[in-house]
Amino acid sequence: MPPQTARPLTLRDVSEASGVSEMTVSRVLRNRDDVSPATRDKVLAAAKALGYVPNKIAGALASQRVNLVGVIVPSLGNMVFPEVLRGISAGLEDSGLQPVFGATDYQAEREENVIYEMLSWRPSGVIVAGLEHTDAARAMLANAGIPIVEVMDIDGEAIDSVVGISHRRAGREMAEAIIRAGYRRIGFLGTKVPDDFRARKRLEGFTEALAQAGLSLADTEDYAGGSSLAKGREMTEAMLKRTPDLDFLYYSNDMIGAGGLLYCLDQGLDVPGSIGLAGFNGLELLQGLRLQLATTDACRREIGLRAAQIIAGKPTDGMIGAQRVELDPILNLGDTIRR
Repeated sequence: MPPQTARPLTLRDVSEASGVSEMTVSRVLRNRDDVSPATRDKVLAAAKALGYVPNKIAGALASQRVNLVGVIVPSLGNMVFPEVLRGISAGLEDSGLQPVFGATDYQAEREENVIYEMLSWRPSGVIVAGLEHTDAARAMLANAGIPIVEVMDIDGEAIDSVVGISHRRAGREMAEAIIRAGYRRIGFLGTKVPDDFRARKRLEGFTEALAQAGLSLADTEDYAGGSSLAKGREMTEAMLKRTPDLDFLYYSNDMIGAGGLLYCLDQGLDVPGSIGLAGFNGLELLQGLRLQLATTDACRREIGLRAAQIIAGKPTDGMIGAQRVELDPILNLGDTIRR
């Protein structure tokens, strides 16, 4: 005979174990505030001892919403986004909401499909990276009837709420720091720049600031694949062999920038005397390098935290919906820009 399947636990089991009514158990498990602390503790202790997990699908059928928050980012493998996700998790803590993640690999059509699938589950909110979407994706988000928060970027028109930094400003401020330090022959190295709108905006701000100083990029190198130390070394070697008189290299992110720094140090180049370098993101992982790479901290955890607070209905300024939260990019000159 096959083994018997255990009977699913019910509210009645928790009610009998805790000695309170099923109605009270339901109030506690729905996090209602009309239950005394002592009764709440008694019910939660009984539920935990039994191993009871509430059936939220049943509640969702009545409310047409599940206690999930869709979080859509370009990549789960990129070292940038885990910090954003940590901020989101912290912001949703004690809210009863749980994040579910989807990745788009910087592809607009894939993002559209992920949004469709996420919204089909009727989540309580959606957090999505970036402001650029297909017309169909924008229509789905705009008509979802739930809080939508676009994150990472404020340079554009938001569907509902937006939390991020100005990437054009970040690029402009880095260029101004490089110019002040006396660098003039500047190269740019990026990955997936045609598909990464935020990297493109940083490059636009960067080149605009150079133009205002009468300068332009002396060379550029772009790679369609992922970021890595090895790819940064490879791209840097190719550029310096092609244009050996460059005195500064600006990278679209810290990972390839760190690879470039390692290459320059291996070649015995004077950093930052004869050549300077800078990246973007402020990755803590790279702080153990012999020289600290100049970079811009994009406030990733704070962005995730503030976005989640909006979804959870915890606005800090009393506003509900249509919030615009602009954080300041933090420039760090590190050890790779002349002082």
